[in-house]
Order: sequence, then C-alpha cells, then structure tokens
Amino acid sequence: MTSLSRQRLCGVHARLREAGFTLIELLVVLAILGMLIGLVAPQVMKYLGRARSDSARIEIENLAAALDLYRLDMRRYPTQQEGLQALVEMPTGTSGWNGPYLKQKQVPPDPWGHAYSYRIPGEHGEYDLYTLGADNAPGGTGENRDVGNW
Repeated sequence: MTSLSRQRLCGVHARLREAGFTLIELLVVLAILGMLIGLVAPQVMKYLGRARSDSARIEIENLAAALDLYRLDMRRYPTQQEGLQALVEMPTGTSGWNGPYLKQKQVPPDPWGHAYSYRIPGEHGEYDLYTLGADNAPGGTGENRDVGNW
C-alpha cells in the first residue's frame, strides 16, 4: 500500500469518527429532552382541562339558546320528563313544535362523555342546565368542577 493511499484511508477514518455522536452526547440530549417534557407536560395538561371546561360552558350556552327558542314556540320550557330530547324530537301530545332546535340529530354529551343535566324548575333560575365535570360528581375543582348556566 502506498503512502498516498494510506493517507486517504486515514482521512476517511477520521471523517467517519467525526460524523457521528458519542453515546454520552446522545444521553445528554435525551436527559435535556426529558427535563423539558417534565416541565411542559403539566402545563399542557392544565390547559387541556381548562379547554374542556370552557367547551362545556359554550355548549351549555348553545343549549340554553335552543331552550329559549323552544320556549318561544311552545310557550314553556320542556318538562323534566321531556328533558333536552325535546330539542331534537317533538314530544308526544304537543303542538306548535318547530324544531329540531339543534343542528345535531341528538343532544351532544359534555366534553367528558356524560349527558348534560337539565332540571326544571331550577334552583338557580327557571331551569338549571349543567354538567358535573370530569368526575361526574357534584362539586370539585379544576377539571372536576361543575359547569352550569348560572
């Protein structure tokens, strides 16, 4: 092997060694990424929980508007027995219903997959329209807190 080809071979080996990352460099990068995820993940989860509560509040306002349209046509709100289903299906034995009052073919669930609660007469107004939050139990804080039309 000539000295020229030996120099070329050494140069190729040197470039190959410099082209990759060492195991320590990769571990440092992974550790930094792990710390960033540890700091950012709780903030993202808090934001997602708040977004669901905000979404529930907006949906309750939409359902309340549909209930008001129902009242204009029927001169009353749906009874407890008729419930929110009266917004998408004409209750039996009624006249003057000009629905459906919702674009969907069924009453949407809350952001956590539970049915919205409707109570008439309400404790906070003519009717109460609410969701019990993620835990589906009265009270709570954060994502578990109740969201209502009051």
